[in-house]
Amino acid sequence: MGLFAAAAGAIGGTFADQWKDFYTVPEGVRPTVALVAAVPRGTNTGRGSNTRASEGVITNGSRIVVPEGYGLLLMQEGAITGFATDPGGYVWDSEAQDSQSVFSSDGLVDPIVTTSWERFKFGGRPQSQQRAFFVSLKELANNRFGTPSEIYWDDAYLGAQVGAMVRGSYSMRIVDPILFVKNFVPATYLQPGPAFDFTDLRNDAAAQLFNEVIGSLAQAFAVYTNDPDKGNRMARIQQDSVGFARTLAAAVESSYHWRAERGLQIVSTAIVSVEYDESSRELLRTVQRADALHGARGNANLQASVAQGIQSAGAESGAAGILGLGIAGGALGVGSLQQPVTEPAASTAPEPGASPAAVPATEDPMVTLQRFKAMLEADLITQADYDAAKAKVLGL
Repeated sequence: MGLFAAAAGAIGGTFADQWKDFYTVPEGVRPTVALVAAVPRGTNTGRGSNTRASEGVITNGSRIVVPEGYGLLLMQEGAITGFATDPGGYVWDSEAQDSQSVFSSDGLVDPIVTTSWERFKFGGRPQSQQRAFFVSLKELANNRFGTPSEIYWDDAYLGAQVGAMVRGSYSMRIVDPILFVKNFVPATYLQPGPAFDFTDLRNDAAAQLFNEVIGSLAQAFAVYTNDPDKGNRMARIQQDSVGFARTLAAAVESSYHWRAERGLQIVSTAIVSVEYDESSRELLRTVQRADALHGARGNANLQASVAQGIQSAGAESGAAGILGLGIAGGALGVGSLQQPVTEPAASTAPEPGASPAAVPATEDPMVTLQRFKAMLEADLITQADYDAAKAKVLGL
């Protein structure tokens, strides 16, 4: 009591010539349309163009063509009487005992669709008149979002709570057409008329999905940026559209149950921009500077700074300036430099005969000489500079 499969696969050529009249997807349907009523196409059995206001209504003997990437749903009094996702041609007959209700074997829909069928199928004998709808099984792209104000989450990289405004888009797929139609699509779309388009600004149901995605962004960012496998980096999101989509989909499912209750799932995301608030931007700059001065890179920067300081001190105060820099460098740990610069800085230190400044009584001469020795070995001062400093420290 339902559908007969007349031909499998894409419909065209000879088969299309044989079927002068059939119902199918409207021409020029937008790629963001999720649900649309079937429309008649053909010559109306030789009685002129079939353009009457009977779109979506089929009767016994009606022929239906299901294109690739679409699922067919037949309904009576709000209940599902037939379902097909296998592309091909079908004939509807409510009286035939050997007809089928479900044709779905290509794996385009969620396995739980059979459970949904048992839950929502029509319980009695279907009438001869049915409504036919096509549900898109393709990836529905270009669902744009943007936060109206900053959202906040705890960021492991920055080690603090951060706030940002985010813009981007996501794509989704209908994985269970039966759940989608029964639990989510408003009744106004389950009749001939406007198509259910996720990008239609007048579609309140689509607007609800938008709000739920915005409400899940903070949770998704927190999970993603605090995952060590992702490197704890916000920047990775813009390079990992599929990975972040899984995180966002999990956040949406946790809060709003898209897949389990509506038959929807987020497939991919594209983050266009992340605009941190002022305090988060300042914190990010501070952490980035700390990262830049970490490890070997920090060593090199520190050596370059010390070399420049020695040059300036030598030019202005002779060996006295160099000696003073060495004493002050003790507090900064200059003696623990680990990597020499690649090219020694040109020394502008004075001749050994210059008069160095007196060493404070509190400074251990041995410690001071060790620091100057380290600078000599790192080619930061000349042998003459070292000898002058040594003579001054030892009072020679």
